[in-house]
Order: sequence, then structure tokens, then C-alpha cells
Amino acid sequence: MIGMLLAYIDEIGETGAFVSNEHERFNTSPAFGYAGFIIPENKARLFGAVFTEEKRRVFRTEIENAKNPSQWERKGSSIFHQGTFEKFPQQIRVFNSLVRKLRSLGGNLFYYADEKPLGTPRQTKLNTEERETAAMQEALNRLARHSESQNPSQNLIVMIDQINENQRSARIPNMYGHILGRAASHAEMKRIIEPPMHVDSILSANIQFADWVAACVTRAIEYQVIRSAPYQWVAASKAVDAVRGAFTHESKIHLWSRSVSDLNHSEIFRRERPLYPLAVGQLVVDGGSQAMWRKLRAGSERRSGTGSRE
Repeated sequence: MIGMLLAYIDEIGETGAFVSNEHERFNTSPAFGYAGFIIPENKARLFGAVFTEEKRRVFRTEIENAKNPSQWERKGSSIFHQGTFEKFPQQIRVFNSLVRKLRSLGGNLFYYADEKPLGTPRQTKLNTEERETAAMQEALNRLARHSESQNPSQNLIVMIDQINENQRSARIPNMYGHILGRAASHAEMKRIIEPPMHVDSILSANIQFADWVAACVTRAIEYQVIRSAPYQWVAASKAVDAVRGAFTHESKIHLWSRSVSDLNHSEIFRRERPLYPLAVGQLVVDGGSQAMWRKLRAGSERRSGTGSRE
């Protein structure tokens, strides 16, 4: 009997506008998408147990002091912040060990994200619902492609962190329509049994780990696309070394109107940044001209298209 794959995903960044990480308002995230992991269904419970054991060990004090220890969770954004690698290296060691365990169980990491055009909501004519829908649809396309590549008869269930009822009610019909409509011309979409199922992270160890993966990927993307991002440590060779080679072939960030190719699978963890090449040990554009560079790029983006997501 052929088993099933389970995908656990969470959001990369948020859907709002982005100008720069120094902007007084639109400074949160330069990209939006989804990340997490995929695992054979008969290994999912074991991995969840390993995650819970490791979490209880590394965060023992916090859990013991929690009001409800059984529901305590550490958000990925609290793990992958600027000073983690120096101040709390044990947390990164645990993350690496969990990635290696996932790989030993036949699992993979996954992400898909769209870089945002630079500008305010008005300048970019932002529609957050369209941004969320486009990213989710492309994530599902790539998850289905991965499932098909592993075994053409292997089905897939996708799970995502719980959202409010209004968002869920609006999202499900769109996802049904996308999966069924695309299946007519892309047979791999038939591998997805249902639209993404929403699971409260408090109740799911695997959703919690998907949040950790999404946070790690978010920081790597920020390092690649924001010139002054303070997350160089994420791309350091000894930091999250376990992620290299762990992502599906379909993992990708789609760059917006860039002169370089999109970044695929583990390329977002490269120390050298294709968007900001070095010249004789110095950045091509120095810090004093960054504001002018952003304005020029934003204006250029608004006059051009997004390019292909393929």
C-alpha cells in the first residue's frame, strides 16, 4: 500500500506593503509566502514526538513556569532573531538536529515566496487578498509537483496554522477552485486531496516546527533581498548548516523585477548575495546612496511587470 505525504506550512512574513527595513511604517517583511516541511504520513507522529521532547529539553525553564505547560510554544520569530546564534546557540543546535531527523525520516523542507514590489500600498496598488491567494496557489502547485515526483500515485494533505473563521471561510472556496481547475491541465494537482486544513499550533507539534522553518526561511530571504539586513549569521556556514540540501527541488523565492535569477532551494542560505555583489571587498552601492537606490528601484518596479513564477 502506497503511503501519503503530509505537508505542514506557515506564513513567511505578512501581506502588507514594504518600503525598507528602516521605513517608519512599512518595514516588516520584503516577501510573502509559505514554508514548512513535508513528511511521509507514517513518520509524522514520530517526528512530532521528537520535536516535543527537544522543545521541552531546551526550553525546560520556560515550560515549567508556564501557566499551561502542555500548550506552551516558542514562536520561530523568537528563535531566529538578530542575536540568537551568539546568545542562544543551543536553540539553533536543536533546530539543526530536528532538520536532520526530518531528513532521516524521508522528509524535506519547503518554501515558496514572492518578493514584494517596493512602495506604499497606494504606490503599489496593493491588494493583500490577491497577494495571499497568489502565494498559496503557487505553494500548492509546487507541493503537488513534489508529491508527484516522489511517487505518481502518492497523495498529499496540506495543513496550515489556524486562522480566524472569516479568513478560513473566504480562503477555502478559492483553494477548491484552484486545485480542481488546475487539475484539468496539471495532473499532479490530483495528488492534493483537500484544500489546506487549518490546525491550531498550540495543539500540533508539527505545525510549531513549520513555524520555526518559516521563521528561518524568512530571515534568510531578508538577508538576501535587504542590503542592511542584520541576519548575516543565518547564512554563516556553521549556523543552520542542516538546511543545505534539505529543501525540495521546487522551493523558490520569486524575485520582483530583478536583473538576477530567482533563488531556488538552499540558495537563499548562500553567504554571497547575488543581489549585492562585492567589488574589491566593498558593496557596489555604498550605504550613503541606499535611500536614492531604493527610490530608483521602486519607480522602476512600478513601470515593469513581475516576471514568471515558473
